[in-house]
Amino acid sequence: MMNKRKQQGIGLIGLIFLAAVIGFIAVTSMKIVPSFFEYQAVKRAVVRAANGSTPAEVRELFTKQAQIDDINSIGARDIEITKDSAGNVVVSFAYEKKMELAGPVSLVIDYSGSSKSR
Repeated sequence: MMNKRKQQGIGLIGLIFLAAVIGFIAVTSMKIVPSFFEYQAVKRAVVRAANGSTPAEVRELFTKQAQIDDINSIGARDIEITKDSAGNVVVSFAYEKKMELAGPVSLVIDYSGSSKSR
């Protein structure tokens, strides 16, 4: 008689489940990564816009940078312009990005930031 060895490895059902999990992670990542890159572009634009001295100049600088970086999630009217205790211009922003994943399932990310380094 031949010795029966116990088979080891992943079965078909396990392989299908693993493929579904990896596929879900890949699809979600493909939707999140561009949103994160846009957030980084917004942060850079806000820092550059903080070099303006008046609110109108700050908004104009932000608009120009947003056109260069193709920023669509936030506009110049959405940024908040204040001055800190030292009199420096501080530009801050906050926005929400909604990404539809499948059917009625969506992912919502709240982004916020400021030109002031922390």
